[in-house]
Amino acid sequence: MIAVKELTKRYARTTAVDQISFSVEKGQIVGFLGPNGAGKTTTMRVLTCFLPPSAGTATVAGFDVLEQPREVKRRIGYLPETPPLYVEMAAVEYLRFVGKLKGLSGADLDKRVDYVCSRCFISDVKHKLLGKLSKGYRQRVGLAQAIIHNPEVLILDEPTAGLDPKQINETRDLIKSLAGDHTIILSTHILSEVEQTCEQVIIINKGKLVATDSVRNLQARTRGVESILVEVASRSGALNFELVQHTLERVSGVAQVACKDPKDPRLVFEVQSQKGQLVRGDLARAVVESGWDLNELRAAGMSLEEIFLELTGNQTAAEAKETAKESHA
Repeated sequence: MIAVKELTKRYARTTAVDQISFSVEKGQIVGFLGPNGAGKTTTMRVLTCFLPPSAGTATVAGFDVLEQPREVKRRIGYLPETPPLYVEMAAVEYLRFVGKLKGLSGADLDKRVDYVCSRCFISDVKHKLLGKLSKGYRQRVGLAQAIIHNPEVLILDEPTAGLDPKQINETRDLIKSLAGDHTIILSTHILSEVEQTCEQVIIINKGKLVATDSVRNLQARTRGVESILVEVASRSGALNFELVQHTLERVSGVAQVACKDPKDPRLVFEVQSQKGQLVRGDLARAVVESGWDLNELRAAGMSLEEIFLELTGNQTAAEAKETAKESHA
């Protein structure tokens, strides 16, 4: 559905996007990540035909963004970080205006306006002036205008920016429900949102592509070692914390053991293996042979925040910490 090959965009002596290549399959939701200034917005503007590429190619639904921009625009819905609203218009008036620009008319236009108002939870404010709406409602109207012509591809730049937790959940559920019918590229700084919403992640840094894969595969590739959560319990009373930890540390191939949740009558440890070592079976045997109950043994993947920091460098640590605070607000 989207194919980008060696895409480059230069501004005078500055290279904002440097020979990046990726593809997005039909019906996927893809998270597009990178620190500020990485080239995310520039890439989105090229895909939406707002900017021409300096080199390389990009196609959307089989149409080239440089040679067939009108065909591309017919097949995309775009929500920039700041929704393109006319504040003196009522919401329904604005949506009808956008629908006409997208080629809708008559009964089809009426049907789509009613549909997007219902789908984006703005039916109760559709007759109010956009300038009088809260930021959350304006963001929803922005999403409604992006899908009014039922495009094949949606490109969403920070779609939940400024929303409260309830609105974020509603918007996240809406985006998930649009998958399958639409191919979606989602740019956001809220990393937990990408983990919960996206099937694939594209990460760029300083204009270059540093990773493109599923979150699960990125966890495995970035970690390079096995990380396991082990929950140990005892039927006969409290466990000796130091004894259990020492027993796990003695297992061949174990590099590090850290207690995650020391609550009687159970203990939860995160065990990290040495590189290239598989230790799950030996850990299970060590627990059982010591006479303890093995309540749980499962992989403990890296968070997307940890992956992001590792791939883009520690200079983005402060930004990611602020992002984490926002995502838990």
